Amino acid sequence: MTATREVEHEITVAAPAASVYALVADAGNWPQVFGPTVHVEHVAHAPGGRGAERLRIWATANGTAKGWTSRRELDPDGLRIDFRQEVSQPPVGAMSGAWVIEPGGERECRVRLLHTYRAATGDPADLAWIDRAVDRNSDAELAALKRHAEHGDPVISFADTVSVAGRAEDVFDFLDQAQHWPDRLPHVAGVSLEEPVPGLQTLAMDTEAGDGSRHATKSIRVCLPHRLIAYKQIGLPALLSLHTGQWVIEPDGGGVRVTSRHSVRIEQSRIESVLGTGAGPAQAEEFVRTALSTNSLATLGHAKSFAEGR
Repeated sequence: MTATREVEHEITVAAPAASVYALVADAGNWPQVFGPTVHVEHVAHAPGGRGAERLRIWATANGTAKGWTSRRELDPDGLRIDFRQEVSQPPVGAMSGAWVIEPGGERECRVRLLHTYRAATGDPADLAWIDRAVDRNSDAELAALKRHAEHGDPVISFADTVSVAGRAEDVFDFLDQAQHWPDRLPHVAGVSLEEPVPGLQTLAMDTEAGDGSRHATKSIRVCLPHRLIAYKQIGLPALLSLHTGQWVIEPDGGGVRVTSRHSVRIEQSRIESVLGTGAGPAQAEEFVRTALSTNSLATLGHAKSFAEGR
């Protein structure tokens, strides 16, 4: 019989309880709020934002990417969200818990994050692994929730799209098989791709800017054939504190429409050290948009040629 743990983490947030609840309830926005979360998809929505819903969630735990399916019960009146993993990933055998938001005034609340879990085996090392992951992720998520609720942490989002007279399968293969990018994309100098579980990748990449400088990034990617690749950078350039993105493939007449989406948060304290004395948020946003869109459009152009040539 495996041991069951019950643990609780909490934090005080200087923001209205209803606003904090809304941040937790909006699971689609978790990759922009919570560091461990890579991608979330709704399997079934809660009607009117209350009651039961089901989610597919991909996140990191102790540096390892995992994916699972969860059921949530949303109670906006009680400011509580209960959750339970329907399909857990080893070493987790079962996981459930709740977000509980307790008002402490008009602009303050206490957030309690509860977990009940057990390991898939009786090995004490597996339970210790889960202990560390729950502690680390809970502390990180509560701190991020506090920061986002109190300060807003503005996120900049933008996208680039091309039409392809080709098959979704070929476009997806080009984007999915990033190990070939150094031979296929002029701006990619080197790649290391790991895929221990089909569809869940860790991609380390060296890219070359127009001025010849090189930039190293590392991302977790969720690859869902043949419609979507969602990613989150876990190794960021100095100017960014957040970068999530998606490659979205949609039917378009006899071909497909392929969109590269980016959501970024600029690290304000590093603007001048990266861009020079006197540079401000506007210059930083322009720099980031130009750099990311240039690389995205280059990748989309080569994906288009690849798919149309098949």
